[in-house]
Amino acid sequence: MAGRSNEELEQVYNAGTPDELNAAYANWAAGYDRDTLAAGYCLPFQALAWVSRHVRPDAGPVLDAGCGTGLSGPYLNALGYLEIEGLDFSEEMLRLAGSRGAYAALKRATLREELPWADNHFAAFLSTGVFTEGHAPASSLGELCRITRPGGHAIFTVRDKIFETGGFAAVIADLSARGIWRQLERSQPFRAFALDEADVLVTAFVFEVLA
Repeated sequence: MAGRSNEELEQVYNAGTPDELNAAYANWAAGYDRDTLAAGYCLPFQALAWVSRHVRPDAGPVLDAGCGTGLSGPYLNALGYLEIEGLDFSEEMLRLAGSRGAYAALKRATLREELPWADNHFAAFLSTGVFTEGHAPASSLGELCRITRPGGHAIFTVRDKIFETGGFAAVIADLSARGIWRQLERSQPFRAFALDEADVLVTAFVFEVLA
């Protein structure tokens, strides 16, 4: 991305604390969709291929974890997923997500903390572009599994640069060893932006939640 949008993306990646990250997204919220889509940001749409492959539209509520401005919501609706709930830590982004009219519920929550849903609430969770530099920690995956019912699905992307250093490899292995989930798919690394930011690579994962 060029000009102002590149500066705002850098502010997001360089945020050192949750407060700095929240401020960066608040500053970017109004232009976020325009800037990222102009750069070819594809994750909110690409991940729906894995959702439709593994999750029936009538399976139950689906959580869009780190929904941002809600880009995925209308397209999930178009595929028949009508029970979508979303979480994000940015009030400004949630306000934009709510304006799309695609979500049954939206909650302000932080993935590094306990989430405001009961055990086994969701049939699946989807999280794209969230497990990246300076964002939600790998430990969030255990909490997301807690609120996903046995037989449900975990669908998420992880930035390649932090897969080992951010503890994702270790957490994924631990959840597997403890029988919390089993892996169904792991993609090859692919670009999060189709046009710009060629070095931003992610891997998509699909797990079946077991307990």
